[in-house]
Formats: sequence, C-alpha cells, structure tokens
Amino acid sequence: MSIHAPDTLVTRSTGTGLILAGTSAVSFGLSGSLARALMDSGWSPAAAVALRVSIAAVVLIVPGLMAVRGRTNLLLANARTIVVYGLLAVAGAQLLYFLAVSRLDVGVALLIEYTAPVAVVLWMWGVRAQRPGPLTFVGAGIAAVGLVLLLDVLGGAQVDVIGVLFALGAMVGAATYFVISADDSSGLPPITLAAGGLVFASVIFWLTAAIGVLPVTATTAPVVFTLGTVPWWVPVLALGLITAALAYVTGIAAARRLGSRLASFVALSEVAAGLAFAWILLAQQPRPIQLLGALLVLGGVVVVKLGERDVLTETQTGEIDDLLVDVVPRDHRPRA
Repeated sequence: MSIHAPDTLVTRSTGTGLILAGTSAVSFGLSGSLARALMDSGWSPAAAVALRVSIAAVVLIVPGLMAVRGRTNLLLANARTIVVYGLLAVAGAQLLYFLAVSRLDVGVALLIEYTAPVAVVLWMWGVRAQRPGPLTFVGAGIAAVGLVLLLDVLGGAQVDVIGVLFALGAMVGAATYFVISADDSSGLPPITLAAGGLVFASVIFWLTAAIGVLPVTATTAPVVFTLGTVPWWVPVLALGLITAALAYVTGIAAARRLGSRLASFVALSEVAAGLAFAWILLAQQPRPIQLLGALLVLGGVVVVKLGERDVLTETQTGEIDDLLVDVVPRDHRPRA
C-alpha cells in the first residue's frame, strides 16, 4: 500500500479555478481588439494602457483596502511584492507588449510573450525544485505547436530585433504575473494584490508621461468596430473595467487555486479569445489552420492538467511527510 496525496493538495478548488482562469483569459483577450480600435482612431499605445490601468486602479482600490481592513500591516509587509507585481506584471507586461506590436506582427509578438508558461515551468523546476512530469512537457509541446498554427507565424512574418526584445520583456512580465499571483503565502487577498499593483503601475505611467518619457496621445473621435461606431469612452471603460479590473482579480484568484504552472497554460486560451474578438469586432477572420491551432492549444492544456494530477512535487511530498509525522508515527505507517 502506498500513500497518495489528496487531489486537493495538488490542485485546490480546480473547478472554480478553471472557471476563474477562463474568465480572466477571455477578459484579457478582449483588450487587443479594443486597444487596436482606439489606436486606429488616433490613440497612442501608452495612452490606452495608462487609462486602462488607472480606471482599474480606481475601481479596485477601495475593495482592495476593505479586504485587508484591520490587517493593514499586510500592505507594508508585502510592499516589495506589490511593487514588483505592479512594475513587471502590470506596467511592464502591458506596455512592452504594445511596443512589440508596434514593430512586429501581432502573431509574432504574442507567440514570444506566450512562451511565459515555459518560463514558469523552468522557474518552478530550477528555483522551487518542482520538477514537471513527462505529461507536462508533452502538453507544453502540443500547446506550443498549437500556438504556432493559431498565430500563423509561419505565414511569412517579418522579425525586428528590437521588437523581439520588447516581446521578451513582455514575456518576463507575464511569467512574473503567474508566479506572484499563485503565491498565497503573503496573506494578501487577490483583490488587494491586484489593486496594489494597478495603483503602483498607474502612478508609474503618469509620472513617466509627465516628464515626457512616454508619449501620451488621445482623441475624442468615435471608435469604429465592425458592429458599429461607439463613443471613445466606451472602449476605454471596457479596457479598464473588463480587461484590467475583472481580468486581474479573477486571474490571481485562479492562479491561487490552480498553481502558477497550470494557470499559465490555461491562460493560453487568451490567444484564442483574442482571435475570436478580432473576428467579431475587427473583421479579422482566422484561417482554418488557426482554428486547428486553437484546438491544439486546448488539447495541450488538458494534457498539462493530467500531468498535474499525476505528479506530486518533491516539495509537496515533504509537506505531506511532515504532516504525517504529527498524525501517524513513522513506525505505524502503512508500507508499500
């Protein structure tokens, strides 16, 4: 007889986590179409990102503070985490991605940024000694092939070295997002971490804009979508409320239930959501090979999930062993 860890020790509240992760991915996926329409009407990337982050910060700051009411010492104790999260996972990831898109095809920039799940796997393995199982590698490979097809990278995209560096920076920000979001040891509620990061990021954006580092250009011209024309403030509010506030809070909550590795792979569905929104809102219809890629991405996520279920990391094994010491003396444990 062998001792097995309860499934909840490996993936806590998995069903709820997958729903939250899906909500986050779809919300994030909407941002590209909204931002592209704004930029087509005369907005600069920095202006779109700055307002997106600022609106979300205003919406979440009060709920974020209420979530730690009576425990404000958590904010001071985790100030460094909030700063890193706001700088890399919020400001860096968003701004660098838009800068990459300004020099690369969207598909190339997305593919580079979405190597973040692989970076998370390697980080968890190298730093936390959480060695991925064979199925995780297989799932990563399937998802990678799916992304190549989904983003149509093989269709002759031109590569710019500086743009690639911007996209790699966005990848670091995305990987930071998954790792910090999954770490619940700080005691910070998800909404507080999201609010803190968004507030810090918005301050950074407006300070850099004030001194002229970031060009911020906006217009009140109507914004044109395939379904019709809307006032400028409609996509701006949607960027702040849906693609930032809702997306970050649900994403953090999902990562804490699924773990950074699985959450990062589920988030790959953001790419599929982004293509769907681009089809509906911008008339950018995906090709059949891209639809095949979407199916492969989802298949890769399923395989990664199976790998997570079957593999118990060394760290978790040690935690369970310590728990058993308190409950069952070593001499009386069942033997294999």
